[in-house]
Amino acid sequence: MKALAVFPSSREVRLIDQPEPVIAGPTEVKLRILDAGICGTDREITSFQYGTPPVNSPHLVIGHEALGEVIDVGSGVTGLARGDLAVLTVRRPCPHDLCGPCRKGRQDFCITGDFTERGIKGAHGYMTEFVVDDERYIVKVPKELREVAVLIEPLTVGEKAAEQARVLKQRLPGHLKDDPSQLNAVVLGAGPIGMLGAMKLVDAKFNTYLYYRGKADSPNVKIVSAIGARFISSAEHPPADLAKMIGNISLVYEATGVAKISFDLLSVLGVNGIFIFTGVPGVREPIEIDAELIMRNLVLNNQVICGTVNAGRASFEEGVQDLVSFMLRFPAAVRALITARMPLDGARDAVLAKGGIKSIITVA
Repeated sequence: MKALAVFPSSREVRLIDQPEPVIAGPTEVKLRILDAGICGTDREITSFQYGTPPVNSPHLVIGHEALGEVIDVGSGVTGLARGDLAVLTVRRPCPHDLCGPCRKGRQDFCITGDFTERGIKGAHGYMTEFVVDDERYIVKVPKELREVAVLIEPLTVGEKAAEQARVLKQRLPGHLKDDPSQLNAVVLGAGPIGMLGAMKLVDAKFNTYLYYRGKADSPNVKIVSAIGARFISSAEHPPADLAKMIGNISLVYEATGVAKISFDLLSVLGVNGIFIFTGVPGVREPIEIDAELIMRNLVLNNQVICGTVNAGRASFEEGVQDLVSFMLRFPAAVRALITARMPLDGARDAVLAKGGIKSIITVA
């Protein structure tokens, strides 16, 4: 079968042929990959910033956003059947008994760092024709989501962030949890993770603002405006303007991976505010930050900073439910996130190129 792979030792990216996987255990499922999404992580791996092949393999098959169709199941599989549509989770648990999160199925909180991630770290990914995995890492998708289900991951980034925000909000006294001053949210960045996060916030009745360097007539801004969020240009308004324009900023959902603008925005986070980082900066020069201002605000304003990484199964399941809701509320906006589709034969050029919002490799 065909697959797109990176060879770190020779710094090559190429389409390869490799053996088709087979079911080897009773709880395993075989899927035909239908769609695979391209994201910033794939582009960073193909520029060799990171990406680790499986043990004893010279290459890593990339891709961690995928929709597949079940074509075979092991004898012990109970929740999936041939013909079902499904998405695959990304992170797999570490092998260490001391890691409580991994032993309890929450490898997104792994304490050892010895996890694997399909298409990223130590395990082949989904930019290929067929995949076999254990049923516990596969989430069924309704047939009506076929057109857009590949967006569930990255939507899971927003789902995991929302889970963290819900927990952190519980620190507030009861009467403040539903106070209108706690419903102003800023989304930093207008890529797929940012825009899907904005949809999640709008759906949860937050007053949602997109803070983005693009122009008001850009496709990204048009999509976010169509769902009821408001756009503020970061090219025209520095972070210091935001509190004056919005009021108390109770939540910032960062989706850029750019440290400078993120820490500048942190300086205007409101009283009792929550700032959630989801981006992973590339290798850049160090930046200067006003650490004393940040520390002072954190203490005096009861603020919380939280990082969130690769979602667990629950976030995938919630993502399925929310994508159904999004398609009922703003279907055109969801469809508009997918700006290009190309066959697997064109995957190498597509991953190495830039442009558009979300490019999809249509495998089958």
